[in-house]
This record gives sequence, C-alpha cells and structure tokens, in this order.
Amino acid sequence: MTQTDPVSELLSAEHVALKLRAANKPGLLAELARRAAGFTGLGEATLADALAAREALGSTGFGGGIAVPHAKIDGLPAVFGFFARLEKPVAFEAIDGKPVDLVFLLLSPTAAPSEHLAMLAAVSRRLRDKPLAEALRTAETAEAARALLVAGPARAG
Repeated sequence: MTQTDPVSELLSAEHVALKLRAANKPGLLAELARRAAGFTGLGEATLADALAAREALGSTGFGGGIAVPHAKIDGLPAVFGFFARLEKPVAFEAIDGKPVDLVFLLLSPTAAPSEHLAMLAAVSRRLRDKPLAEALRTAETAEAARALLVAGPARAG
C-alpha cells in the first residue's frame, strides 16, 4: 500500500489486542464497545447499542474466522479502528458458519458515510487475504500485528 494508506493512521499499537477473551458474540461486542469507549470518550452503552443494532441487520462475520463489526456513531469525531485476535474463537453467525478469531472493529462518524465505506473496504480487503490472516494469527506482539495490517497483503505472504 502507499504511504498515504488510511489504515496506518487509523490503527495504533494501542488499538490492537492479541489475546482478547470473550465467551460469545454479545460478550465480544460488549468488550469491543468497552475498549472503544476508553479511546473515543463516548459511552460504552452507546457504542454497544450501535454495534448490536448493526448486527441485527445481518452478521458482520464474513467467513474464514473473520468479522468486521462496524457502526456509524453520532458524536464520534473521527473514524476509529480496533483489531483483536481472540484467545478462543466465538460463534458469530458468520456466512460460513465458522467461529471468529480475528475481529476488526470500525466506528465512523454518522456524517462521514463515504469515509466509512472506504475504510470498510480497505480493512475487508486486507482481512480476506489468507496469508495476511494467517500471519495475524501468529503475530507475537501488537506492534507486529499492526505492521501486518498497515502493510497489507503484499507484505504478509
């Protein structure tokens, strides 16, 4: 990817968790909301409700053990991203029925629909790349996982 790649600005090592624990999909969404609240300054319940409302429209688990829960949030000042590798996969109602172990949370301001779609596409492209996903599953540090996500598919294989 180019130096102007938006994922590099979206994702710091602080926004990466490599052994996230969650018992199930609702627990995972609640934990993601809790962590995002700490970074965005928005209420945990507001974020959890927005994620649950989006999931009610259809699962954001797109197969291969990967989910990209996302929502548009009133009052969010900028696009926010958070990547997690789960300690144990959880059922997520993904399109292929497989449990999820790689999750990229994407929150966007309601007033920025085109930015939301562009970032969603960029993140999805990366995570659909099988060598990149496998590299993320074995990354030993948050910094290494972030570097893989920023570099994109060309650098993971």
